[in-house]
Amino acid sequence: MAEEFNTDSMLDMYLFENRQLLENLDGIVLEKQNADGFDEDDVNSIFRVMHTIKGSSGIMMFDNITHVSHKLEDIFYYIRESQPEQLNHKELVSIVLDVSGFITQEFDKIEEGDEADGDNSELMKVMDSFLEAMKNHIESSGEELPEENVYVEPSQFYIAPMATEQSKFFKILIRYRQDTMMSNIRAYNVVYSLKDIAEDLLYTPEDILGDEKSADIILENGFSMLLQTQSAEDEIRKLVDNCPDILQIDINECTAQEFVQGFEVKGAETPIKIDLDSSVEEIESKSKEEQAKQEKKEELEPGDYVVKEKTPGRKQTLAKHQKKEKQKKQSFISVNIEKMDTLMDLVGELVIAQSGVLQNPDLQVPGLDLTNFQKAARQMMKFSSDLQDVIMSMRLMPLTNTFQKMNRIVFDVSRKLGKEIELEIIGEDTEVDKKIIENISDPLMHLIRNSVDHGIEMPEDRIAAGKSPKGKITIEALNEAGKVFIIVKDNGKGLDSDAIYQKAKMNELIPDGKHRSDFTDKELYQYITYPGFSTKEKVTEYSGRGVGMDVVVKNIQSIGGRLEIDSKKGEGSTMTLKIPLTLAIIEGIVVKLGESTFVIETSNIQEFMKAKDCQLVKEPNGEEYAVVRDEYYPVVRLEDKYHLELQDTEKSVVIILEHEGQRIAVFADKLVGQQEIVVKPIPNYVPKVDGLSGCTQLGDGSIALILDVAGLKS
Repeated sequence: MAEEFNTDSMLDMYLFENRQLLENLDGIVLEKQNADGFDEDDVNSIFRVMHTIKGSSGIMMFDNITHVSHKLEDIFYYIRESQPEQLNHKELVSIVLDVSGFITQEFDKIEEGDEADGDNSELMKVMDSFLEAMKNHIESSGEELPEENVYVEPSQFYIAPMATEQSKFFKILIRYRQDTMMSNIRAYNVVYSLKDIAEDLLYTPEDILGDEKSADIILENGFSMLLQTQSAEDEIRKLVDNCPDILQIDINECTAQEFVQGFEVKGAETPIKIDLDSSVEEIESKSKEEQAKQEKKEELEPGDYVVKEKTPGRKQTLAKHQKKEKQKKQSFISVNIEKMDTLMDLVGELVIAQSGVLQNPDLQVPGLDLTNFQKAARQMMKFSSDLQDVIMSMRLMPLTNTFQKMNRIVFDVSRKLGKEIELEIIGEDTEVDKKIIENISDPLMHLIRNSVDHGIEMPEDRIAAGKSPKGKITIEALNEAGKVFIIVKDNGKGLDSDAIYQKAKMNELIPDGKHRSDFTDKELYQYITYPGFSTKEKVTEYSGRGVGMDVVVKNIQSIGGRLEIDSKKGEGSTMTLKIPLTLAIIEGIVVKLGESTFVIETSNIQEFMKAKDCQLVKEPNGEEYAVVRDEYYPVVRLEDKYHLELQDTEKSVVIILEHEGQRIAVFADKLVGQQEIVVKPIPNYVPKVDGLSGCTQLGDGSIALILDVAGLKS
């Protein structure tokens, strides 16, 4: 049976679930990196994680992952059993994170279709050395070492029934969370864990590896086992409770007669019986002929995996009761993200099609009664809007995992640089569109590395400056007015605006005729985002090459966001990513300028007015301002910027736009109306144009360009 088990079909789930386990592992370890040690819950959690990864990796035949996982499990087995008082906690933290990093690298290879062939020899030596030192300490303290945590390669095995006077009998029922993937593999791990202590072991459903439906049956009814053993309940529970997805474990000792009765079946008048003195099962059925057929059918071949149940099934009343309970609890399913992307695209096309229907020129016939049409259209718009909200909410994900990864980066980089740094995380529950999260992971990583390397000083330098030797980096996320603000703040040495000016001048980035006094500090800080710009004299593994901040800006701009930099020399820096909540659909105002059509996001518009209602002032240097109620707003002429022609200045519309507290004025020939806009990226073959963030298709099939107010200001 084992030979028929196809690992390929479960590879994606294997990677998905074990990556989640590693993320949980990193979270536990990094949270306690500065503590005196791991508490009992932490030790048990880490042990279970490594036990699960070891088991599933063994089944999938990834030997190097299996051996590394088992060795780390071994370490925490001795910690759990002997509880040694003196442990090098920092070394243990490093070992756990190194193991996590090694396994993650192997997962990356597997995901790319390569062999998981990483060399784990050095890592195994480090763990062997740590384990040996721990064993010596346990023995030197006068304590007895627990039994070896021996690893047995996954293989076919046969458990023959046998009984002694010391035999005990247990009924075991395990229930898994309803969102558990590969519950049949979880069940296999449990059976495999009990193999060494079992004198007889029966379970249902029977074919947990070969039958795809077994996973659903286990989630529905639970995984039931009958165990004959000489071990106590505590030892059984310790072996069984090795999966983080287990919701409930019921272990009840029963009599030999109850064990003999096996699993009850509706309509079975005669229970299944076992002769405990025999080495094989003898099943009593309704007729001798059926018994002979059954025995022939269940005749064991050498090497077969035969940990089998007597009769599958349950009483009908119990099954019905369980079904109702599961229907209430089952509230989550996993969906491939590509399907979500396709669904989002279809919703976008639905919005475009809806606009095409509502703006159809055939509806402009004079005298046409559209009362019923308008009523149906309003209802369709409501349903369409609700559908958009639901789909977009399904795509929203918390930033928790993204922020926790930064914790690992701070730990690794600060350790290699010899710095003491504390990371504070605020607002990790803030939800953002999944595509946004994918695009901000790399920029956020660069910002964190810059703060660790550039920002935070060495401990001796901080002490000399009157600061605490331990630096602090804060990551904060908050949601405001359809935008997400991600703030990376450190209490390091800050940016030197004068040094940035000199470096920019040396690189010929400063325009001719401009002096230091012509720039504010904030304007100079933007130069660090230029390609190839770096003020660091010495190139390190993490900085000094002039690569990084330009990547940050490029990635953030690709999703319609901006990077704002603020700093104070000697006190620290603050990097703020301002990004949209979602990329999909926005509310916009459609305007016409000459023969071209533009869309402006509604949240950026402050006011409309006729051109004749405001005063225009032109400075000698060519700068133009619109004066509205004694307020001066810089004018950006779209017709000049994009080489268009404004039809009639007197009849044109002035639109006051605001971004990050600054306002500008633009002119348009007329307002077309408000519309839901499906944001489409500008094709790569079109050169980058300042002030344009994307395009969209209107209801009449024409293309409109989406104005980027932030780009218009610069």
